[in-house]
Parts: sequence; structure tokens; C-alpha cells
Amino acid sequence: MKLEPIVVSLLDTDLYKFNMNQVIFHKHTDLNGEYFFKCRNEGVVFTPEMLQEINDQIDFLCSLRFKKEELDYLRSIRFIKNDYVEFLRLWHPIREYVHTSLSEDGELNITVTGPLFSAMQFEIYLLEIVNEVYFRMKYDYETLRKSAGERLFEKIHALNDGRYNFKFAEFGCRRRLSREWEGVVIKRLTEETKSCVGTSNVYYAMKFDLTPIGTYAHEFVQMYQGIDSIPLAYTNHYAMEDWYNEYKGDNGTALSDTITTDLFLLDFNHSMVNNYTGVRHDSGDPYEWGEKIIAHYKKYGVDPRTKQLLFSDSLNFDRAEELYQYFKDRAKVTFGIGTFCSNDTEVDPLNIVIKLQYVNGRPVAKLSDIPEKAMCQDMEYLKYLRNSVAFRLKRERQ
Repeated sequence: MKLEPIVVSLLDTDLYKFNMNQVIFHKHTDLNGEYFFKCRNEGVVFTPEMLQEINDQIDFLCSLRFKKEELDYLRSIRFIKNDYVEFLRLWHPIREYVHTSLSEDGELNITVTGPLFSAMQFEIYLLEIVNEVYFRMKYDYETLRKSAGERLFEKIHALNDGRYNFKFAEFGCRRRLSREWEGVVIKRLTEETKSCVGTSNVYYAMKFDLTPIGTYAHEFVQMYQGIDSIPLAYTNHYAMEDWYNEYKGDNGTALSDTITTDLFLLDFNHSMVNNYTGVRHDSGDPYEWGEKIIAHYKKYGVDPRTKQLLFSDSLNFDRAEELYQYFKDRAKVTFGIGTFCSNDTEVDPLNIVIKLQYVNGRPVAKLSDIPEKAMCQDMEYLKYLRNSVAFRLKRERQ
């Protein structure tokens, strides 16, 4: 079964990839990265035919270049700088950086190794390819699309009948049913409701004249663990400082849980509180997290109602509405909702990730607010990182 090309534009990715990449282009071109794929679902089997299709799709991806109209669109985003866009005119995905294989029991292995500014761009493209290949080749796609359409109809009706009151952005690139279906979802949610305020997908933001939305991801903070001169427990500080120096507060939602929210708050000092427009939640109890962030703002004499709480962890509309009602009078509350929008069918979606694991040959890791989400190739390093975080928390919170 030969599929049509899945990624047909290099804009078909999350905005935060360009945001992070611009900082790396300006400040850290000497970093090399290594990324690893993981499917968190149990019992998922990829076939040799799927692997062949994935490889063919990667080959096609690496033949793409940015088109003039795509570069012009990126240049129109107020915080994307012209020198970076000119770099993208020359840049393209390099096939030799990506290696794939299949274990005897059907476990898919993917690694991406290369200069960080180039290797990092593969993540979303590869997840889009793997997801669509899997669902098109394992199931009857039209049956899945029919069930997705029925559920989308119900979502739109629920958003319009007063049941839900929150605003959200579509964050569904990485685990979407297909490129075609994500386009349908974004178009209908933004045209038929007043609830969806934009999308993280830059390709569809350009196509439908929407606001592209995104700041940075865990990998941005993780990469500072690979810089020799930076103490492990201070990577949030250096990441936020570089980010602010690049964007001067114009692209300012901080991500709190890369090496735990408690440690993040030590570096989210008075200056950073004022420099950033808000904070994003991506793991752990969202109510406990929200209370911590609000208390932190108050500690510095800042009215939380002037700041944004952005929730983005495995949300559906019911959970989002509950969080909105709980926090709406105490902060600006908004949401990024992904798989529930872009891959809600009669079949469970895949929980697939591609995570940065080494920078300049040194292991790096994410220590989220849910310990089980930690992903690291080097268990000794993970223990060392946890101890470094615990030591600083004990010393500075006394």
C-alpha cells in the first residue's frame, strides 16, 4: 500500500519549532543533538511494510525546501527575524541524520542525530509521518475518518450550545489522524465556533489566515544540560534568560515542568515574572500547579489576573471547562488541545514522542511533575540530575 506524501510543506509543524530554532541559530549553533522515538502504548506493532512506507515518506520530506511564499509568511510573524528566515532559505532536512529500524517484535526505532538546529526540526515531521502511516495501513482509514467526523460534529455542537465557555488553540500536529483531517478540524473549529482562537500548525495558520500559537518545548530547557558551563539545576534560568534576550517579552509564555515546577519557580524571579506573559502547564495535577503559580505571582506583588495560565496536558473539553471555571476569576485561562481534536476516533490514538536525549555527547533528561514521564537513555545521569535538583531545592527553599 503506497501512500501519497504526508508532509508536503516544511511549514507543516508547530510554531515553537521555529521559535526555539531561532534562538539556537543566534546563540547555540555549536550544539549537536540526538533524539529518540518512543511509543508509550503497549502492544503496538509496526510491520516491515509500515517501516518501508515511513522511510519513503522521510525520503520525500528531505526533498522539500521552503517556498518563497512560506518564507514571506514566516517573515510576517512579528518576532521571527529576517536573518533567521534567510537561513531557512538555505536549510533543508538532511536524510543522513535519520535512522530507522524495526525489532523482531515490531517495535519501531528512530534516532535523529546532527547539529541541534537541524536535528530538532525533524520531531514533528516524523511524528506526523509515523502516526498517519500507522493508522492508514493498520485500519480502514475511511471508517476512522467517519467516526472522527461524527465526533467533530458533536464537539462543534457542544461548543455552540453554551456547554463550554473557554477559548483554546488547536495543538494537534504530532498525533493527528492525517494531514488532511487536521486541516478539516482546524477549518471547521475556527469557522463554525467562536471557541478556537488559532493553531500551533504554521502551515494551516498560513492557509486559513489564523494566528499561529506557540512558545517553547521541554527540549529547549533540556539542551542547556549539555552545555558544560551551566550547572544542571540552573538550566531554567539560562533558558529563560536567552529566550527573553531574543524576544524581549514578545513571545513570552514559560514552560514550567522540564525539571519540575518547584525548581522552575526558584528561577522565575521578580524580573522573569514581569518579563513573561504567563506560564504553560504540561504535567502533574493542574489544580495544584495553578495554585502554585498564582501564589508565586502574589509573592511578587503581581496581580495573577494580568497573567496567563495555559493548560496543555492531555485535555478534552470537559477537563478544560472544569479548569476554566476553577481559575477564570483569578487569572487569564487558556488551553492548547491536541489529540482530542485531531485524532479522536473509534480507535485509541498512539501516544508517541521523540525526545532529546544527548547534547554534545552528554545525556540530558526531562524531569516532569509526573516522574513516570521521565525519559532518559542514561539512568545514572537521571539519578544525578534528580539529586542536583533536590539539593538546590533543599538549599534555597529553606
